[in-house]
Amino acid sequence: MEVILIRHTSVAVAPGTCYGQTDVPVAETFEEEAAATRKELLRYGAIDKAYSSPLTRARKLAAYCGYADAETDPRLLEMNMGDWEMQRFDDISDPYVQEWYDNYLELPTPNGESFVMQRERVGSFLDELRSQPYQRVAVFAHGGVLACAAVYGGLYAKEEVWHHLTPYGGIIRIEI
Repeated sequence: MEVILIRHTSVAVAPGTCYGQTDVPVAETFEEEAAATRKELLRYGAIDKAYSSPLTRARKLAAYCGYADAETDPRLLEMNMGDWEMQRFDDISDPYVQEWYDNYLELPTPNGESFVMQRERVGSFLDELRSQPYQRVAVFAHGGVLACAAVYGGLYAKEEVWHHLTPYGGIIRIEI
């Protein structure tokens, strides 16, 4: 099965902010970015089924691309940043932040989750998806979800994944 993963467009949040699972608004550039994403998505051909994160920024792009009926799944949420949600990384005074920076793949944020935890959640979604009869599926989600899917699909090792972060409105493709 071909899985086309689409990252939401830019958000109206200051750069460097941990917005994770907070339902933040899209940026004023949404229409322009979404039009470019939709045009790129059309190159992949017919989609049998569309899924989306429950967050507005992913659902809005799904609807713009013609998938207003995309099935939402909480396993497609961005990483839970816990106590750091909506704080700028530079403003976090928690002494644990340096330990997390040193091992962000394995360590969860305070009252949040780690990349490994998110990868397990996204992997569960993809494992279940494998059993479905679809040829091509679209998934509208977040940078962290696309990173997890890229690892799942063998595009990158988990240690390299953040060097290949999909840009806002960007698309990656995996086979499962």
